[in-house]
Amino acid sequence: MAQLRRKSPFAAAPAAAAKQDEEEEAPARRHRAPLSLAGLLVSIFLVATFLYNEQVAVVRPPAAADADAADGDFPLAGAVRARSAPDLRLLQDDHHRRVNSRSQREQEDQEEEHHDAQQEQEQVGREAEEQPRAEPARLVVDAPARADKRAAAAMTAAPPSNGSVESRAVSVVAEPPACNVYQGWWTYDAEGTQAPLYREPECEFLTEQVTCMRNGRRDDSYQRWRWQPSSCDLPRFDARALLERLRNKRLMFVGDSLNRNQWESMVCLVQSAIPSRDKKSLAKFVGPNGSLNVFTATEYNATVEFYWAPFLVQSNSDNPQVHSVTDRIIAWRSIVKHARHWRGAHYLVFNTYIWWLNTFEMKVLKNPRVSSRYTLVDRPVAYREVLKTWAKWVDRHIDPKKTKVFFMGMSPNHHMPDAWGASPDAVKCAMETQPILNHTGPLYVGTDWRLHDAAEGVLRSMRRVPVHLVDITALSEYRKDAHTSVHTLRQGKLLTPEQQADPRHYADCIHWCLPGLPDTWNHFLYTQIVSGTPLLSSS
Repeated sequence: MAQLRRKSPFAAAPAAAAKQDEEEEAPARRHRAPLSLAGLLVSIFLVATFLYNEQVAVVRPPAAADADAADGDFPLAGAVRARSAPDLRLLQDDHHRRVNSRSQREQEDQEEEHHDAQQEQEQVGREAEEQPRAEPARLVVDAPARADKRAAAAMTAAPPSNGSVESRAVSVVAEPPACNVYQGWWTYDAEGTQAPLYREPECEFLTEQVTCMRNGRRDDSYQRWRWQPSSCDLPRFDARALLERLRNKRLMFVGDSLNRNQWESMVCLVQSAIPSRDKKSLAKFVGPNGSLNVFTATEYNATVEFYWAPFLVQSNSDNPQVHSVTDRIIAWRSIVKHARHWRGAHYLVFNTYIWWLNTFEMKVLKNPRVSSRYTLVDRPVAYREVLKTWAKWVDRHIDPKKTKVFFMGMSPNHHMPDAWGASPDAVKCAMETQPILNHTGPLYVGTDWRLHDAAEGVLRSMRRVPVHLVDITALSEYRKDAHTSVHTLRQGKLLTPEQQADPRHYADCIHWCLPGLPDTWNHFLYTQIVSGTPLLSSS
């Protein structure tokens, strides 16, 4: 038995000692056990040391890694702050790969559900083929779903072969959580029965910035595209129902010029139910520093307001009329100056995005009371910190029983015609008359989805006050046709014919014509406000 024992390679003895061991009796063999045990311990120690060094070599970060970048949603240029512009396409590709794993199952379930619904409806159609259809034929934008969860709001499927919008509208109001209204397609309403929701000449409160037809645009097709969710229908917009819900209440939009764009849309939507001109009014540039615009529906004692705060926190761009500042500086912990004017509103609609895009690093005053020196901070990091400041104020000062809070997704711009396969001589969004049609794969129109991720993360972290994200970004990326382009103002004046002929320098591919796309955004708000639980009156 002793000869069958296996010797440890780490305890090998010289040849003479080995020979002596073989000749010794049993008592001498007791010394071999400690040698074998010691060898085993040494071997374990050496193997553990080797594995530890290998692991450290793999996970050790670069020596020059930047702490702020490490906190971001994406590693930026090897986690080193760079002066050159980061490749947003690479960041977006990484974003899609990262989210695809968690959204694939949800997307497959939705596609399977939609397929079953189509088969059921086709069976009903075969059994009642003699009956006329309830809806007229529609031109449908049919594009594949995007890989990431937010872009799943883009156009994903063809519409059902049969079915009435009116017959299913009530289910959306009764059970809004059952339907993702941001996933669907754009459909053309040639007869104009559901789009537009009002006519440009009928709204006296529209500014020249957004009245594209009055400013010389010849086609009005951009007004006739209607959003169709894939698994339900939006309820028909009823301005009187909205005004009843707003009776004795304040609806306030807070943010930049895109939120002002949406505010103008909402004013036009609600005023259409008030025929008498002496029962509605609009006051501009009132309140603190003229930051407030207020539409009043006298009969309902309701207001629809807009408050200018492009970064939500305090900045050097807070003047509502003189804010064309290229060297923008924000104080990311200072919000009280603005926020004290939001108190008492029953519905708050926030946004901030477009003013973040002129630089890849933001100039931040971390403590403006102590010093005027700023720090350069990567855009998504600064954006997240600003939203943390905003979220903290909302959680501390908003009563969810009296106020409902919304945060608007990012309104995309369309400055890169190659993103949608335009001809080489195309310039920005100029002369575009249709949405992006028959596009395969994700769109890359320049949207910084890192900020979208940051907003989602902050909203999820809020515990006391629920905030609804109105996720308009992906579905709006397809609407290259709906911008004001050259049919707008420049520095307060309408573009001249010479300027209109130079879209490279004068086309506005950021803001939107009205009636137009912002009406759809407000339709989403309408669904939430009218179908939601009525709020208590403020004291």
